Amino acid sequence: MKLRFSPLYFSLAVLIFVIEVLIAAYLHDGFIRPYAGDFLVVILIYCFVRSFVQAPVIPVALAVLAFSYLVETLQYFNLVKHLGLEHSRIANIVIGNYFTWADIIAYTLGIVFTIFIEKVRS
Repeated sequence: MKLRFSPLYFSLAVLIFVIEVLIAAYLHDGFIRPYAGDFLVVILIYCFVRSFVQAPVIPVALAVLAFSYLVETLQYFNLVKHLGLEHSRIANIVIGNYFTWADIIAYTLGIVFTIFIEKVRS
């Protein structure tokens, strides 16, 4: 593992971040916002990490997936409420406050897609 800046991955992370913001701001549907947003967020995190870390695809992808599962588990245990941040909009957005198995599936599919694309690229 080496620290190295990658303009490609950073550009992808910025692009996906913009898409995520647009989804959050303008889409209030029952599919794209809840599922595509979660699918994309793991790709966003993966690209952000790969912007600064040169490491093999699988370990980075699995670390991002584990982090996503951890955040979802913290939602299950109502971490935001236990920290007294239930009225904080930022805490509710970043950590979230509602566990769902659909999020776990979306994260998993996002990482599977990421690994597939990376393997096709190489």
